[in-house]
Amino acid sequence: MPWTRRHGGFTFAEHPDLPAPEARIIWRADIDPATLPVVIANHSAPVEERIELGQLLPWLRIATDTMGREHAVLSDGLRHLRIDIMAGSLTHTRGAVLLHYEIWGSQGAARRLRTLERFLDLVRTGRFRAPLYPADPVIGRGLALLRVHDARASGASHREIGKALFGALAVEAGWEGRTDHVRQRVRRMVKSARAMAQGGYRLLMRPK
Repeated sequence: MPWTRRHGGFTFAEHPDLPAPEARIIWRADIDPATLPVVIANHSAPVEERIELGQLLPWLRIATDTMGREHAVLSDGLRHLRIDIMAGSLTHTRGAVLLHYEIWGSQGAARRLRTLERFLDLVRTGRFRAPLYPADPVIGRGLALLRVHDARASGASHREIGKALFGALAVEAGWEGRTDHVRQRVRRMVKSARAMAQGGYRLLMRPK
């Protein structure tokens, strides 16, 4: 998989016709700060410290950049883990590997430790266990803005968007007159949807 630096900030993206749960998008580490850098060690180690690559294959997708460095994502379609191979190769390795994990800093370390915890749990259990991936409240708003963007692209008016999101009664009560809070809310959402489509969506990748 060749590496290309695209506008959206990813190393590799699937064909747009592929269903979303089957797609494996590999975001660059500067966009996804939870990306965990690892080194494939070439020295001996006890068997129990090594990871069998075969058990990761159902979720693994790898892209190689122009420098030969590998970028990997593990995903079940709903949850994902990003790993950058700083030295060594997964694609040219067979059997079990010993990984060294690179963690530094303060905020960066906390994010990578969370990724490491999830990765090791996946290795142990063979599952992306839901308790390790708490619901993100930002997702709901992001989905609403996506609906707004699609509606505007299809030619829908602000009022039509308001009815779709909040219902006809809410629009009638809060569109004109002494209170126009629904109209103002739709206006703000349209503005936010436009900003997100122009690249603001990348901020969603950054944990608070």
